[in-house]
Amino acid sequence: MIHDLKTWPEHFRDVRAGIKTAELRLNDRNYQPGDVLVLREYDPEAGEYTGEVETRAVTHVLTGEQWLQPGVVMLSMSYGNTSKQFLEYVVNAFRIPAELLER
Repeated sequence: MIHDLKTWPEHFRDVRAGIKTAELRLNDRNYQPGDVLVLREYDPEAGEYTGEVETRAVTHVLTGEQWLQPGVVMLSMSYGNTSKQFLEYVVNAFRIPAELLER
């Protein structure tokens, strides 16, 4: 599963730099290991996306009210192998004909 997520600039920069390897999120998407996170930088002051994007693979999902608030998960993420799933996402999102990608 691919999840397109709004990410504020200070968090986006740390993900891009490799400093931030975990993400706290509401578990409103049933996150699972192997999912792909498409992290899109969002500027809350301008109220728009900046156009910067990073992709990461979910490697672990921490759940449980013993550690987190109800409904919240901590997603561990890495560069992982996101290329195939992300390519499928781009093809579907932008309706790119598959034959253009076979070159």
